[in-house]
Amino acid sequence: MTERNSKLICGVDEAGRGPIAGPVVAAAVILNPAAPIEGLNDSKKLSEKKRLALSEEIKTHALAWAIAQCDADEIDQLNILQASLVAMERAVHALSPQAEHALIDGNHIPKGLSMPAQAVIGGDASEPAIAAASILAKVERDRQMLEWHEQFPQYNFKQHKAYPTKQHLELIQQHGI
Repeated sequence: MTERNSKLICGVDEAGRGPIAGPVVAAAVILNPAAPIEGLNDSKKLSEKKRLALSEEIKTHALAWAIAQCDADEIDQLNILQASLVAMERAVHALSPQAEHALIDGNHIPKGLSMPAQAVIGGDASEPAIAAASILAKVERDRQMLEWHEQFPQYNFKQHKAYPTKQHLELIQQHGI
């Protein structure tokens, strides 16, 4: 068994760096090698129905999972990159049991992690634990945007989830920020 395989390794990813409203949400997942989950992939490559089903399976079978976020005020204070790294750090530190190594999707590593970490570009498509984190983060952020839709239906968040689509930009012009 390699050193990496003998440790509790978490995958970490975020959702919400592209939208222009709402939080950035991060998740950390330690998969259970004894209960592999079929179909894990980058959340953007999965249908909403598949993401929802996998989210439940991940929550049921993973050794540990955690979700954290930074809200719009924190994003405005820190910038979106730093806010996403803070959300990732929060998710990793919320795991129980704690991970011994972290695989972070992308090319940045949160500074405050208490364990060794490795940035993995495209990790949400190549590392199952990162893919699992990608799914949990996307499902949670989408859930929150559906709640925002109920509160602010004039922005139609259920359709575009606050991504800067033509429709969303037109609705901002009509209704303000």
